[in-house]
Amino acid sequence: MTDRLDRIGIVGASSLAGKELSEELGESQLGASDFVLLDEEEVAGQMTAAGDEVAFIQRLEASSFERMDFVFFTGSAAVTKKHWHEARRAGASIIDLTYALDGEKDVLVRAPWVAEVLADKEQRPGPDLKTPAVVAAHPVAVMLALVAGKLRAKLALTSVAATVMEPASEYGRAAMDELHQQTVTLLSFQTLPREQYDAQVSFNLLPALGEAAKVKLGVTEERIRRHYDGLAGGVLPALALQIVQAPVFHGYVASMLVEFGESVSVDAVEAALVGEHIDVVSKDSDPPSNLSAAGQEDIMVRVTKDGGDGEQGRRFWLWLAADNLKLSALNSIACATELRRLRPRGKVQ
Repeated sequence: MTDRLDRIGIVGASSLAGKELSEELGESQLGASDFVLLDEEEVAGQMTAAGDEVAFIQRLEASSFERMDFVFFTGSAAVTKKHWHEARRAGASIIDLTYALDGEKDVLVRAPWVAEVLADKEQRPGPDLKTPAVVAAHPVAVMLALVAGKLRAKLALTSVAATVMEPASEYGRAAMDELHQQTVTLLSFQTLPREQYDAQVSFNLLPALGEAAKVKLGVTEERIRRHYDGLAGGVLPALALQIVQAPVFHGYVASMLVEFGESVSVDAVEAALVGEHIDVVSKDSDPPSNLSAAGQEDIMVRVTKDGGDGEQGRRFWLWLAADNLKLSALNSIACATELRRLRPRGKVQ
């Protein structure tokens, strides 16, 4: 029996998420695979990188999925909805980073890192992954559920609340361009572009955007809640959540308030968090930020006791930062690695 290389398609390869995924795949367990970069006709022919190799983006067609083992959808939700059935008929395992398949029958929302933490605590069997596709859970849901899961594994966690600062890059290049244009026009006293946000987001913090905004904070907030609940599986405390549009291009920052059923120390909270995928930052170091998290694989966390006085307490503030595109890419690769175990390997000689 001889193994063969996987053939992997990345749909939406020119998007921010597609480019980040291409880079991360090259460094992953799937790095030796044969990559095919796909996108809509207007960007076909562009040269980019897939792992360590230079590659051209090919035009997306119905026949593009032949002999594919995995297909990652990273572009627009509309493209995912249009083409995912073609990938499914071709026999590919599908990983959706666009959330277009959220709610589709038999499609699971997955975050393997969270599942591993909760399985260790509860000794529960994993879900049935005989599914045509998975949706890679929203990176904020992964951040919050992973932290909550690690805390609950060691301490009596009773409640979780978070305020999340939303970066422009979560909504693609158009949203980033408009934030940049707003910054430039404000400094030169010109009229603000408002097509994406229908509000001034430059030099501003907003819990809601204009009615005509293409960026939908309410939709994102509901998605994070739903994904967190799905990942929590009834094991973690319910999440109280607020999303705020921040005037930053890249990186998530979240202020998370956790409460325990008994008094514990900062050291105990930090010790519970130490491990894979989390970088605990001490109070003597610079606090995590969207800048310091850029390019980092781990979620950065700083712990402070609520109130500040004394060594013990029940309520703690956690300041979290993560690279949103990298975290999304790594989670989707973890999903593919999980699905890979179910695919037939090798061929009979």
